[in-house]
Amino acid sequence: MKNKWACLAIACLAALLLSLDLTVLHLALPRLVTELGANATQLLWIGDIYGFALAGLLVTMGNVGDRIGRKRLLLIGAAAFGVASVVTAYAPNAELLIAARALLGVAGATIMPSTLSIIRNVFTDPGERTAAIGIWSGMSAVGFAVGPVVGGVLLDHFWWGSVFLINVPIMLLIVVAGVLVLPESRNPHAGRIDLLSAALSFAGVVAVVYTIKEVAHKGIGHADVLVAGVVGIVLLWMFVRRQRRLAEPLIDVRLFARRAFSASILTNLLAIFAMSSTMLMFAWYLQLVLGWSPLQSGLAQLPGGLCSAVSGMAATKLIHRIGRNGVVALGVALTGCSFLFYTTLTLELNYLVLLPAMAIGGAGVGFAFTVNNDNVLATAPKERAGAAAAVSETSFELGAALGIAILGTVLNSAYRANLELPAGVSAEAARESLAGAVGVAQALPSEQAGALLRAAQTAFLEGMHLTSAVTAAMLAVVAVLAFVGLRGVPKVISDETPVRV
Repeated sequence: MKNKWACLAIACLAALLLSLDLTVLHLALPRLVTELGANATQLLWIGDIYGFALAGLLVTMGNVGDRIGRKRLLLIGAAAFGVASVVTAYAPNAELLIAARALLGVAGATIMPSTLSIIRNVFTDPGERTAAIGIWSGMSAVGFAVGPVVGGVLLDHFWWGSVFLINVPIMLLIVVAGVLVLPESRNPHAGRIDLLSAALSFAGVVAVVYTIKEVAHKGIGHADVLVAGVVGIVLLWMFVRRQRRLAEPLIDVRLFARRAFSASILTNLLAIFAMSSTMLMFAWYLQLVLGWSPLQSGLAQLPGGLCSAVSGMAATKLIHRIGRNGVVALGVALTGCSFLFYTTLTLELNYLVLLPAMAIGGAGVGFAFTVNNDNVLATAPKERAGAAAAVSETSFELGAALGIAILGTVLNSAYRANLELPAGVSAEAARESLAGAVGVAQALPSEQAGALLRAAQTAFLEGMHLTSAVTAAMLAVVAVLAFVGLRGVPKVISDETPVRV
């Protein structure tokens, strides 16, 4: 296909925007309190509702794309995302903002699996397909790094809603270019979507993600958290049972019997679980410990995203040398090494010392996620590429939620355990988090404020060291699992390759 690289550019632009949109909101949250009067509960829903809608609908929307056409679904989703972005930017109150963020999540769920499934159908050459997925993965990583940069620049000059208006011209470009360039593809033999399966999938995933997030906020002992967790597990169990009996299931559970598919999904989930603490740790470390601006912090993290994109493109050649299991294991191990370096960070830092670790970690992410995503898409039937992509994306969402909840708890617990408040300071907010301590310090005399900040930064650094060490150990285990679990998967997986291992 002559325009396949143009198709990739459109898919990458959509992936870049979605990942960027996940990060710019965090910078705007403080302004939502003052300008919209959002309370603590509303802030949580503003931040979480997007992820709930996105994670819950990925599987359903992946199947919708397989049935009505991936191009059509991508264009519908892009248009809806642009409209929802305008509503979000001009929301007059917190309630409408929450509703608009939910709509953004629904639209995002149509876009994410569509981009990957389009790549799967456009790139028929195995080597080009792997390289294309590598570029796509790298652009997602760049988006996460660029988010704070773009958000910082906009918030320095405009109101909080400007961070959402940047979506509109980009989505308009995607729609226009998509109409002209993208080919249509669908499953010619797909039946109707089983609505009960869709409901079970949505409710089960949302309940599980809600449980994970609430455990991080409240702990596991609350009745509503326990009920939501049990309900989510039961609904997902019912979903899996139903898929086994349907002629046209939303997820062909037989795919999990293929080692290349199941091991890649598991490796992705565990890897993103371990690495999800990175964004949280570095946002606070660079800004609240080192005192960098959001713009400086975002720029500092760009090399990692760029290295991820480059290594993703290089993964194809490396597969032929050390195999798919070797590339994934190497990528996870490299990322683990970067976390080992983070255990040595101090209250004062020369950026040139940090740069190699970020570059190594970014390269590792590019290797691992490129090959795993390629494994998932290549081993699933081409006509069910949307459903396969949705499973892969759902594993990312669950892994990220688990990582933030569990490793975020490790970080906060270590912070509280190591915090020694100076004499005369007993504010509970300072014990809750480093950000809370910074807020308390602003109202104290300069001498006490300096002592509190130093104590809080030191305690946070201790927590960061512990979390990084735990993450490095987890990634070492994941590297071994990937090397063993993906052993025997062919180096080249084409549509004619029967991947049964």
